[in-house]
Amino acid sequence: ELGIRIPRPLGHGPSRFIPEKETIQVGKEDATMHTLFAESFATLGRLDNVTLVMVFHPQYLESFLKTQHYLLQMDGPLPLHYRHYIGIMAAARHQCSYLVNLHVNDFLHVGGDPKWLNGLENAPQKLQNLGELNKMLAHRPWLITKEHIEQLLKTEENSWSLAELIHAVVLLTHYHSLASFTFGCGISPEIDCEGGHTFRPPSVSNYCICDITNGYHGVDEIHASPAGSIPVSSTESVCEVEALMEKMKQLQECRDEEEASQEEMATRFEREKRESMFVCSSEDEESAATRDVSRHFEDTSYGYKDFSRHGMHVPTFRVQDYSWEDHGYSLVNRLYPDVGQLLDEKFHIAYNLTYNTMAMHKDVDTSMLRRAIWNYIHCMFGIRYDDYDYGEINQLLDRSFKVYIKTVVCTPEKTTKRMYDSFWRQFEHSEKVHVNLLLVEARMQAELLYALRAITRYMT
Repeated sequence: ELGIRIPRPLGHGPSRFIPEKETIQVGKEDATMHTLFAESFATLGRLDNVTLVMVFHPQYLESFLKTQHYLLQMDGPLPLHYRHYIGIMAAARHQCSYLVNLHVNDFLHVGGDPKWLNGLENAPQKLQNLGELNKMLAHRPWLITKEHIEQLLKTEENSWSLAELIHAVVLLTHYHSLASFTFGCGISPEIDCEGGHTFRPPSVSNYCICDITNGYHGVDEIHASPAGSIPVSSTESVCEVEALMEKMKQLQECRDEEEASQEEMATRFEREKRESMFVCSSEDEESAATRDVSRHFEDTSYGYKDFSRHGMHVPTFRVQDYSWEDHGYSLVNRLYPDVGQLLDEKFHIAYNLTYNTMAMHKDVDTSMLRRAIWNYIHCMFGIRYDDYDYGEINQLLDRSFKVYIKTVVCTPEKTTKRMYDSFWRQFEHSEKVHVNLLLVEARMQAELLYALRAITRYMT
């Protein structure tokens, strides 16, 4: 009546993929979750939707919040406004306007120059120089060499120190993988953010471009079954769970009976690496980067490409020669104290997290399945574990699951609700969020390994 435009939320709940009634409701959380909500609110100034979805796994969320807080707000080599700007650069590589918008606000809040937000070319040369590393880390980390590191450390007045570079690398990998989580779980923008509200009754014909790039196609989509998808009978889904458990049992028995030779193991890795190239999203439409987000990075056409495409050969990265535990961890901790420890804890929690359940089954050892997911992601990045039988991956991860994994890890902006719905149909949403935590951490570790190996080679 007063002529004031009242924003209405565009979505229902923190995720477009998980029905609101199945998420943890604020006010109905237990004491542990309540403490985490309070911490998140105190550090971020809001209770964001990422927290509301991650809280399915409180132990992980606690470690995640602690790490993010340390990277953004505690003492470190980089000034605060640089940290948020690097977050913007990293999230923009995946057109993740949700994270970009949050950090634009934070960047301005800590006194960042608004001119920098008009485009990367308006930021200091030192930050512009980071563009190449950002691009390669996000899309093709196996191409990073010690020469790239040398360029950043040796450029006269705009050079980076080793400690600053480590801080920047950790921030870039953190936000690339957080973009994977944001798209993989269908995180909705908060009501006060761009794409989170409308000023008129929502209808399918008038959503704005920012919703399209975030895969949001109007409120009706939330309630409709995905177009073209065939409703799956619950018996079929139950069979899917039973079949997966049976395969795990058989693989365990084979493991106990015989061990494959080293040559055979190497062959299986190469086969899985080759096959991962043919796993591609069926919904391969290019998502147009909005000018709004793409101005924060150069070379918008540069994206993910499989590393062993025709005519390209990238040497396998053997974990035996350079691993996080033996090499990466100590390098990070030496140059940016405490961060190595925080990251190590977060990797361990994600990798070892289990409630010993699978869908409706209790007392299940899921370690084989978690390892298959983690190693499949590293395999897509050309990283090999000599002691792992890559034949297990094909047994345990079906095609629709592989499509989801590869999309979320390599081109998260193309993730759709249909992909999320089509894998592990009988599993709980909390289990699918758990899968996303594995994807986030395995991806982050893979990117870090390539960057830290290049830094080590430069140093030696």
